[in-house]
Amino acid sequence: MVTTFQLDCAGIHPFGEHRTMREASAHLPEGAYTTFRTYDGNRLLRLDQHIQRLEESVTLMGRPARLDARAVRRGILHALRATGYPESRFRLTFAPPTLFITIEPFTPYPPALYESGAWCVTVPLHRQNPQAKSTTFIASAAQAYDALPDGAHEGLMVGEDGAILEGLSSNFFAVLPRSQDNDGLELRTEEGRVLAGVTRAIVLELARAMLPVSYVAATCAELSQARECFITSVSREVLPVVKIDAHVIGDGRPGPITRALMARFREMVAREAEALT
Repeated sequence: MVTTFQLDCAGIHPFGEHRTMREASAHLPEGAYTTFRTYDGNRLLRLDQHIQRLEESVTLMGRPARLDARAVRRGILHALRATGYPESRFRLTFAPPTLFITIEPFTPYPPALYESGAWCVTVPLHRQNPQAKSTTFIASAAQAYDALPDGAHEGLMVGEDGAILEGLSSNFFAVLPRSQDNDGLELRTEEGRVLAGVTRAIVLELARAMLPVSYVAATCAELSQARECFITSVSREVLPVVKIDAHVIGDGRPGPITRALMARFREMVAREAEALT
């Protein structure tokens, strides 16, 4: 069950219940949204960045507004206590001046997917305003997911220049040989045409200590040279990608850089995730 609460000047109160997050979003007004999950029941990772992201998105959408971070925390804690799930996944929807807090039970992806890696396919879709996380994209992404072939985990959006931009609900990274040094590797990811995800920012922090980072997207034509690929999101954390369309990435198994980032991300969660009280 998916439950939504409404947070406004009158406080927090129930808004509605639905079967899926997609259905819940369809009953909310247009706005900006962000998604995050709990760890150990009530621990959250970088909630302040998610709140900042909402404010930045509504500004880019021409509806500038601020949120009361303490009220947001109280609203999230209310939702946690009202539902009591072992782990929860949240979607905050900011339609100024109202914030909607949607919560559902969260189950992490199976370990086998991280051990074997995922298959992704490219899709002919792009965001109208790639810097703003707007709810207007949710329906388009849902339709694209419904059209994915059986077995495909994620759809990757491609620019007119062949650049692999981002996933329908994830950010995309590729490990490729450096153009300046054939013996070295670099991490490649698009910068200006994609959402600046919170998980993406964390992964970039961790990656800079491991190898050079280039903010030039890998292209479909370069997939044969890619040593590793992975996608990131709140629900997935760091998920290896071993095949894109018909292209096998590297040796077809999660690579050492991806595995190291997976481990470092989980170590960082153990250090930084804060309990709501």
